[in-house]
Amino acid sequence: MKKETGRTIQRVRRFLYIIMFILVGIGLATVVRRVLLLTGVIRSVNPSGGAPFDSGFGQHPVITLIHILPGVLFMLLGPMQFMPGIRNRYPAFHRVSGYVFIFSSYVVGISAVCLPFVMSPIGGVNEAAASLLYGCFFLTALSLAWQAILLKNVTLHRRWMIRAFSIGLGISTVRPIMGLFFAFSGLPPQVFFGTAFWIGFTLHLVAAEVWINLTSPVRGPSVPNG
Repeated sequence: MKKETGRTIQRVRRFLYIIMFILVGIGLATVVRRVLLLTGVIRSVNPSGGAPFDSGFGQHPVITLIHILPGVLFMLLGPMQFMPGIRNRYPAFHRVSGYVFIFSSYVVGISAVCLPFVMSPIGGVNEAAASLLYGCFFLTALSLAWQAILLKNVTLHRRWMIRAFSIGLGISTVRPIMGLFFAFSGLPPQVFFGTAFWIGFTLHLVAAEVWINLTSPVRGPSVPNG
């Protein structure tokens, strides 16, 4: 029974790694696209008419870059925090990259909370509410993960790191959800952008809790297993 459970967890872990790397790719592609928009290499569009989607970001390039450039570090270093091979073979790199990951994550989270007050979200109050709620949760999870590792509580650190990374990665899931709304709903983006944010982030919160409960030991600290 234990062997079968272990195999199931391994299969789920491999599947989640695949999904994680796909979402990381989406996140990095989003950053590249936005930089190209800000530099005028490509132009933003709005298939439903109205102002281009990225017009708000173009009007506030500084805070946009503050938000998205540390996001590159978040996307690149985040997966490494959950890879036992890197953690066990290169503990010094794991520790230093973890510090860089947490610092860049704070910049991403704080700027994400500020953005709805600087520019008008396409999805209006609904999108702003989702960004603020999950942005605050993201920052809280980071802080609790940091506190736990300072107290050498590895198990608690792992749980809050999973929550933080999952929520941060949620923005990549929001993108294909928006694409599905565009393709099948017939609704204007002002209606479904906020809904897409709520769906994407909530799915990631649920996924994080399922994985934590599936893989956490019953009691006592343990070495995190990704």
